Amino acid sequence: MSKVVYLIVCGAGPAPHAGEFISAAKAEGWDCHVITTPAGHGFVDVQALEEVSGNPVISEHRRPGTPRRGRPPADAVVIAPATANTICKLAAGIADTYALDIVSECIGLGVPTVVMPFTNSALAGRAPYRRAVTALKDEGITVLGIKPHEPHRGGERLASFPWGAAMERVLELGAH
Repeated sequence: MSKVVYLIVCGAGPAPHAGEFISAAKAEGWDCHVITTPAGHGFVDVQALEEVSGNPVISEHRRPGTPRRGRPPADAVVIAPATANTICKLAAGIADTYALDIVSECIGLGVPTVVMPFTNSALAGRAPYRRAVTALKDEGITVLGIKPHEPHRGGERLASFPWGAAMERVLELGAH
C-alpha cells in the first residue's frame, strides 16, 4: 500500500505546474491527493491534475447530507505554492477554507507538513508574515527557505519553483 501525500495548492504563480509535484510523488511511490484553496482552484487545470494524480481535486467542504469522501488519511502534507495569506492564516489557526481546515487537522494529528512559500519580499518582510513562519516552525512544521521575489517579479521565478524539493523534504522527515 502506497503512502499518501496531500498537496495543498494556493493561488500563486507556480500553481499551474503542480503536476510536477504529483509526478515527483508518484516517482517515489506515493499517492497524491490535491486540495486547492478557493484562489488556488482558479489557477490550476483541475482535469489535468485529476488525470496525473488519479484522484479528484477538492476545493470545498462537502455539502450536508452528502456522503463522506473516500480520501485516505495523509502520511504527509505539502503546501505549495504557499501564499503569504495562507501561511499567516495557518499560523493563526484560521481554518476558513476546506484546505486550511484539512491542513490544521493534519498538523494537530502530527502529520509531517512541508510549506513551500511563493511570496514577494514586501509581504515576506512584514512582521505578521515573519511571526507566522516562526510560529509554524515552532510547531514543528517545515517551512522551506525559498527566497522571496521582488514585487511584480514573480513571473521570473515560475520555472525555478522547486517542486521536487518538497517531496525530498517529506522523505527526509521520515514520512516514508
